[in-house]
Amino acid sequence: MKFLFKLIKIILFSLLFFWIGGLLLFRYFNPPITPTMLIAVLEHRAGLDRRALPLERISPLLQRAVIASEDGRFCAHNGIDFDAVEDAVADYEERGKLRGASTISMQVARNVFLWTGGGAGRKVLEAPLALALDALWPKRRILEIYFNIAEWGPGIFGAEAAAQYYFHRPAAALSSIEAARLAAILPNPILWDAARPTSYIERRTGIIQTRMLQLNRNQLACLR
Repeated sequence: MKFLFKLIKIILFSLLFFWIGGLLLFRYFNPPITPTMLIAVLEHRAGLDRRALPLERISPLLQRAVIASEDGRFCAHNGIDFDAVEDAVADYEERGKLRGASTISMQVARNVFLWTGGGAGRKVLEAPLALALDALWPKRRILEIYFNIAEWGPGIFGAEAAAQYYFHRPAAALSSIEAARLAAILPNPILWDAARPTSYIERRTGIIQTRMLQLNRNQLACLR
């Protein structure tokens, strides 16, 4: 029993060291690989296509599309969108269906420091890590890391790899519809294809393009 407690203590301290060290280090340096990437390679039996870029070389249209689709209050919240959480709870109480309230910061925390899949345990860890990210990293850095680690297909990580794979062009040169299509497949990039969109993805693309036009200066303030 003592050995078990000692082992648990070692694991917890190792995780804590990894999280604190990563929060400080990855503010300035890109993660060489993430747990999500390792899991994806094992699950999909695919190679790893990843091409990291500074945010300045990623199309502003794609930045707008992802904010419009994934986290409209990204520039305003502190890692957790409590308004979205409240709306999700109210929606669950009304319709019995729980929808996501995950922010971009939460997704970065999950993909860099945790693991994929559901579970209350991961959510308990994800929330404080997202708050720490927002406290220690500038918003632009959070978004930059997001665009360099997001999965856009089996083994396809980052905006540049996705843009080249689906549209044969750099991430800096994406059109509005291409950017919206990439944002549209983010919820399930293994199932959906931005180059060959289903009717559902086409509808999502149209909705995202409309939301892109509706974003105001405050919603994009942290990108300037």
